[in-house]
Amino acid sequence: MDVTVPATRKNVIFLVLVASFGYFVDIYDLVVFSIVRIQSFHDIGIPVDQMRTGGEYVLNMQMGGLLIGGIIWGVIGDKFGRIKVLFGSILLYSIANFANAYTTNLHSYAFIRFIAGLGLAGELGAGVTLVSETMHKGKRGYGTMLIATIGVLGAVVAFYVAEHFSWRRAYIVGGVIGIVLLLLRLGTFESGMYKSTMTKNISKGKLSMLFNNKERFWRYVYCLLIGLPIWFVVGIFVTQAPEFGKALHATETLSAGKGILFSYLGISLGDLLAGLLAQITKSRKLAVFIFQIGILVSSIWYLTSTGITDEKFKWLSFFMGLGVGYWATFVTIASEQFGTNLRSTVTTTAPNFVRGALIPSTFLFEFFVSRSNILTAGLIMIILLTAIAIFALSRLKESFDKDLDYLEV
Repeated sequence: MDVTVPATRKNVIFLVLVASFGYFVDIYDLVVFSIVRIQSFHDIGIPVDQMRTGGEYVLNMQMGGLLIGGIIWGVIGDKFGRIKVLFGSILLYSIANFANAYTTNLHSYAFIRFIAGLGLAGELGAGVTLVSETMHKGKRGYGTMLIATIGVLGAVVAFYVAEHFSWRRAYIVGGVIGIVLLLLRLGTFESGMYKSTMTKNISKGKLSMLFNNKERFWRYVYCLLIGLPIWFVVGIFVTQAPEFGKALHATETLSAGKGILFSYLGISLGDLLAGLLAQITKSRKLAVFIFQIGILVSSIWYLTSTGITDEKFKWLSFFMGLGVGYWATFVTIASEQFGTNLRSTVTTTAPNFVRGALIPSTFLFEFFVSRSNILTAGLIMIILLTAIAIFALSRLKESFDKDLDYLEV
């Protein structure tokens, strides 16, 4: 690990590729549970009538790990450097995935998913922060666009690994990929912007700074809220595809694994298109707004598709994924809203808080399910979450081409 390497074109390209592979591993692990849920629960003896709620329990534990880990790694990134996060997070994740291959009951399954979440929490935020601080301000959007576009293909690999191997081996493969990534990171380097803060007597990674200034606090909250609908679509609509399919009188049982595959193909294309749209229009806000509307339209289409076929489900998963594809642009916006001494904290916590927001969203969803049905509850939730996200977006300043070499005081 050489933190003195100059930011030449070749080294920046290598940094983007390493960050992309990191996000690839991140996505592989985040979706592999959704893909192998039914198979793994069957093998460890979870009753069929408890698989949906048991799945929510395990997924919420994983999201809880991401939520807590986001805070830990974000602060470490600002206090001690972005590179330390890239090494520590992937090591913890890899160990957890190897352990996950040998779980035998629901509670140990959930606990290990929590540890894996803790590890993965630093991946995307540290990578985006490092790339944003290293690339030219007018081109950094291309860097983060490539991170997401390449990274989300981890879901495709997760699907095919789960299709051809047992669920236990799918977790082992995830751990092996993590170790490979750890070795690749030996050639990464620290950003010049961060190194310039190391000799200054300033507060770095201090969480209280997000709460001791009203304007800064709301800026942070709005950054979190603009991504609110994203993980609800993946975590509920796609993960619970068999249950939604039953409510829609599907012609056959819908496969969550296929839904994950096609939704992440959509997300990959969406991240590419959102990034290009932001660069062409020089407005990240406009790009995000268009994709938020895409989430709403595609989700309503899905929830009203009575008699849905397997083929239609795959296309709808793709379109919902396309709408969700502003993920990288959302993380980039969060990174661009704050100074160097808080940037890692914000950029790492923002995506993980959005993932963690699936926990209260799930509880609220279940509240509506108990008082209506799964389809009505899904419709209420996606309209509510998208409306909040659009409002939050309207409250943020445009950050395209913003100079990031400044401090929060």
